[in-house]
Amino acid sequence: MVTSIFPDSLEHRAGLLVRRATELGQRITTAESCTGGLIGGLLTEIAGSSAVFERGFITYSNHAKAEVLGVAKDILLMHGAVSEPVARAMAEGALARSRAHIAVAVTGVAGPGGGAPDKPVGRVHLALARELRETLHVERRFGDIGRAAVRLATVDQALALLEQAMDAPLLA
Repeated sequence: MVTSIFPDSLEHRAGLLVRRATELGQRITTAESCTGGLIGGLLTEIAGSSAVFERGFITYSNHAKAEVLGVAKDILLMHGAVSEPVARAMAEGALARSRAHIAVAVTGVAGPGGGAPDKPVGRVHLALARELRETLHVERRFGDIGRAAVRLATVDQALALLEQAMDAPLLA
């Protein structure tokens, strides 16, 4: 019987993250495109995650990014969905539209198709928004390692951003 679709190492880290967020009284929200809810799925694999996982937004289409998260249509047109400005706007929109303290957002090209010379398969933009803090951005170029591998690598990187936020000193 399969107990989880996630590797044990990710699940272990998620458990530590949920415990840390609980200790700090921090609520988390996600805004996901290329991962299609896997980050929220990982967090909710952990018993007790309801104390910290506030909600998740799966905004796969540009229309959903604009309508649900408030990503400006001109940003989407100018930069495309797989870009730093869109990842930042997704994280900030998720934070503003939730009761969370921290939002992580991901947008990218998981493949096998959909890539372009300037946005190849395996390129992912991640952003982390936190109350009263500058939004962080990370770009990862995983390469064409397969759809599932790109998505899991993205979950791993999103978890790393959340872990970093839990380790940062809290503002009073």
